Amino acid sequence: MKLGDDYERATPARILLVEDSPSDQELTREAFAEVRLVNAIDVVETGEEALDFLYRRGSYGAAARPDVILLDLNLPGLDGREVLATIKGDEDLKRIPVIVLTTSDDEHDIYRSYGMHANCYITKPVDFRKFIAAMEILQTFWLNLVKLPPNRH
Repeated sequence: MKLGDDYERATPARILLVEDSPSDQELTREAFAEVRLVNAIDVVETGEEALDFLYRRGSYGAAARPDVILLDLNLPGLDGREVLATIKGDEDLKRIPVIVLTTSDDEHDIYRSYGMHANCYITKPVDFRKFIAAMEILQTFWLNLVKLPPNRH
């Protein structure tokens, strides 16, 4: 029995992946498939799209509210740091866990992200096997073990 096996959610948590790199999007999807992640995953490529999705603006008017956000910091235009600050500064959105998933291992980025109330910070492993292992841990902890706030929207 693996950690989290007794904590399966009644309905799988929805994930919003905010990632501008098509290759990193595909890598994340492949890693999730490898660990048999059954969660619904919505993908947006820019900070502006992320906020439109979360606020249900424009073409995202019918978007389902995510239970967890995977956020890259290095986005074109409105970057992930600004998106994180907006989410955690909004009374309605701040309870959604934000997992920073980025290539940056810069101490300033880590310190700043936690200062803006990121729920955790993961530097993307370059090696695919290590990335799969990280996604398996993420799945076990954030999607099976942790009690997420009720999705009220």
